Amino acid sequence: MSQDILVACAHGTSNAGGRAAILAVVEEIRAARPGLTVVDAYVDVHGPELPEVVAGLPAGAGAVVVPLLLSVGYHVKVDIARAVASRPGTLAAGPLGPDERLADLLAERLAEAGLRADDAVVLAAAGSSNPQAAADVERLADMLRHRVPNRVLPGYGASASPSVPEAVAELRAEETDGAGDAARVVIASYLLAPGFFHDQLAKAGADAVAAPLLPAPVIARIALDRYDAALAARAAQAPAPAAPAE
Repeated sequence: MSQDILVACAHGTSNAGGRAAILAVVEEIRAARPGLTVVDAYVDVHGPELPEVVAGLPAGAGAVVVPLLLSVGYHVKVDIARAVASRPGTLAAGPLGPDERLADLLAERLAEAGLRADDAVVLAAAGSSNPQAAADVERLADMLRHRVPNRVLPGYGASASPSVPEAVAELRAEETDGAGDAARVVIASYLLAPGFFHDQLAKAGADAVAAPLLPAPVIARIALDRYDAALAARAAQAPAPAAPAE
């Protein structure tokens, strides 16, 4: 029995390094699951665009769209949902986050950026007007707080508040040492890859900015977990086979 096609759906970016990072994840998914057909698709900036990719899948083949996105938002709720609804036999998996393994990865990136025990941390996410997206980021922030001793405050690149610069300013105002000096603030980049949003973090007024999550083999493993979970949910909802007639 053939496996359902995995459509790895990312946001898209004009940054060459960001594109390469996403394509590397796609290759890691293929390497981890030989025999599984894996194709890439994008919801913004460049193609191949998700609706065209889904429409071009082989007739009769099952497919699972796995968002290479960190939380629920417009692209998951609208773009991916529309594409899935347009083709019978196509499922939508959940986004990559929140996930304990992403919190582990963020802690690693912060350590690489030179995080000190008395620094404050802004967890910088892309942002969305969808309340569930903010809830996802808050859950991830809670996970990160169990890994670092620092004050952690979420900040957003767009469509939610506080913005990353506002979060940096807030932490500087409240985190002071005994001499009244402002604390160092380090930004944890809750972004998959280099691109526009990550570039903006350097302008937010922090003392240091951690690298994005990629490259990291765990992202491909999480994507495959989401794929497997979507298939398991479909199997659980399938009607039981009829009992044979006596």
